[in-house]
Amino acid sequence: MSRPFLVRGSGYRVWDQDGRMFIDAMSSALNANCGHGDPRIADAAHRQMQRIAHFDLGVGTHAPAQDLARALASVMPDPALRWTTFVNSGSEATEAAIRIVHDYWGNRGDPRRHVVSFAAGYHGSTVLAKSLTTIPRNATEVTLSFPISRIPMPAPPRALREGLPDALLDAFREAMEAQPTAAVVVEPLLNVGGGIVLPTGFLRGLRALCDETGALLVLDEVFCGLGRTGRMFGFDHEGVVPDIVTTSKGLAAGYVPIASVTCHQTVYESFTLPGGLGALHYGHTTGGHAVGCAAALEVLRIVRADELCGNAAARGAELLEGLGALVRHERVVDVRGLGLVVSVELASEDDAAEVLARALEQGVIPRQQGRHIMAVPPLVLDRAGVDELVTKLSAAVDQVLGHVRS
Repeated sequence: MSRPFLVRGSGYRVWDQDGRMFIDAMSSALNANCGHGDPRIADAAHRQMQRIAHFDLGVGTHAPAQDLARALASVMPDPALRWTTFVNSGSEATEAAIRIVHDYWGNRGDPRRHVVSFAAGYHGSTVLAKSLTTIPRNATEVTLSFPISRIPMPAPPRALREGLPDALLDAFREAMEAQPTAAVVVEPLLNVGGGIVLPTGFLRGLRALCDETGALLVLDEVFCGLGRTGRMFGFDHEGVVPDIVTTSKGLAAGYVPIASVTCHQTVYESFTLPGGLGALHYGHTTGGHAVGCAAALEVLRIVRADELCGNAAARGAELLEGLGALVRHERVVDVRGLGLVVSVELASEDDAAEVLARALEQGVIPRQQGRHIMAVPPLVLDRAGVDELVTKLSAAVDQVLGHVRS
């Protein structure tokens, strides 16, 4: 079956030009947290378009940008995480975050430049963002002007998830002690790397390690943020307070492009020192776009009013339990998940491609990441949708893999 030509959507379902209905198990571009066709978000954007669509925030400001910054601060785990600048995408948020990191150290008169990340992490598609990873098809050969240490996983995801975080933390410690480190940049759950669930205690240990070495902790919540993992942010599962947070995909739920970089008070204060920029402003033409901010404000309201974080946790647990039965197949290596992110790891990329093709025939559009088939549906998924998704995706796997363990 060829790629579907989609013409409309409602909730967690989409329809193609031939009238075929699909469960959207990849949330559009992993960002349709509130589902498709929500008139509340469309109305919020339309109302703002009738007032003022946008204005350069370096010259004048407007209520949607101010209100969205306050709304983001209200869902952060610490009132000191309250200074936000807006850009257009997750990749741009990564770029801005790294620049903020380097400006922070420059403002303090310290030449730290070294950044540490996961080799299997994903932080965007721009040159700088690609430089933080070694994921095949995403890494770049361009050499940047600052050193980067990319930490490989010390064990397969299943063993890593079930074990202690010590080996992982030791690898980060070694890299951070080798030279003064400006920042550590990680995702609370590694999305493109295969839906890798990090061991419990890792983020807490990493926060302590950053405190010990002075490095800033930058948590990339572009994918995880705004309810995807069953909490408002992925780092909320461990009660961690980062120094910088990036958000994008769920921020406006796919209705308009927008991203944010939120900084701790201590980071912001460095910009008020002599020689600092005075503010977190990086000159993007449509950064803080009024229509984008208005839509994002409505998304935040919906996430809280409709209790989508709790729904993601409940439906995600059901989805993980249902798809977990697929480990009966010898060529299913692992099934793992957190909230409404469930990853079925297969023995090969060919297996995953064939499962994807069969899933489309069943009426499901999952996400393929290498040899992983990921179910990442909108947070509005209900129990009936869980059951249908499990049935159809399991049928696709059964068709491809056939033989099961005795």
